[in-house]
Amino acid sequence: MSVTLDQIKFPVRDELLSFEKHFRDSMKSSVPLLDKITYYIVQKKGKQMRPILVFLSARIWGPVNESTNVAASLIELLHTATLVHDDVVDDSYERRGFFSINALWKNKIAVLVGDFLLSKGLLVALESRNYTHLQILSTAVKQMSEGELLQIEKARRLDIEEKVYFDIIRQKTASLIAAACAAGTASILEDEDKIEQMRLFGEKIGIAFQIKDDLFDYGDENIGKPRGIDIKEKKMTLPLIYALSQADKSTRKRIINIVKNESTNADKVKDVIDFVKSSGGIQYAEKMMMSYQQEALSILHTFPDCEARIALENLVYFVTKRKL
Repeated sequence: MSVTLDQIKFPVRDELLSFEKHFRDSMKSSVPLLDKITYYIVQKKGKQMRPILVFLSARIWGPVNESTNVAASLIELLHTATLVHDDVVDDSYERRGFFSINALWKNKIAVLVGDFLLSKGLLVALESRNYTHLQILSTAVKQMSEGELLQIEKARRLDIEEKVYFDIIRQKTASLIAAACAAGTASILEDEDKIEQMRLFGEKIGIAFQIKDDLFDYGDENIGKPRGIDIKEKKMTLPLIYALSQADKSTRKRIINIVKNESTNADKVKDVIDFVKSSGGIQYAEKMMMSYQQEALSILHTFPDCEARIALENLVYFVTKRKL
């Protein structure tokens, strides 16, 4: 039986409703243009996966408190800031099916809005004297930037090995999910070992989440025909990295040349997708995704058995079975 996100967040549904006001208040500004843009951001919010992780991670250890709300607001502010900046970097004009901030207000304003959200997140932590949250999230933002830059550096030569790929996604994608779990726990406990274990749990989820994203590019029973977007953007993802590692020298050279020089040619992109599928790249990536899923569950099962833990377990399965 498939589990929906509404079912997963049910144990903290009231807390999430209260959080929405906390989050809106944290974005208020005396500048009318900023208020207009932040209102637009709030109206177009996504699944709220990270705040859900914050509240469920807190609820494992006890009832949520004001520190939990601060952690969730800080996570969401920093996450939103990185999305706004990412759209500028990627020259993207759409986000979650809506116009991106840079599409509506141009790059200069988008960069400044991202800066504003980042600074508001830091101030939310400082004003409430939540220095642990500040340390957890500042570390995550640093790792996200490093991961993005590492990916850009490696994309120029298309020489990413599997170890480097995991370094990139651990920093770029998993770090903020890990921070959400750590900050949620830190809002209730001061036990560094438990905070670190919850951070590791989030990191495993984040890596599995990114591998699932990689697999979407090649199509499956859920999304139909392959998209090939990562190939067109010259991104070396796990299925392709594995397939290249199994190929002979001439085939490897041919495929890399397509990704490097012919990634806008639909027929050539299809050749790469067919090569990955025939080389076992999909099966290998799925195997690795399930391995990280099991590692996350093993960590989770060391925590107290409660409604929040069950919800987090369902979230782990949701991450690897989602359709988008």
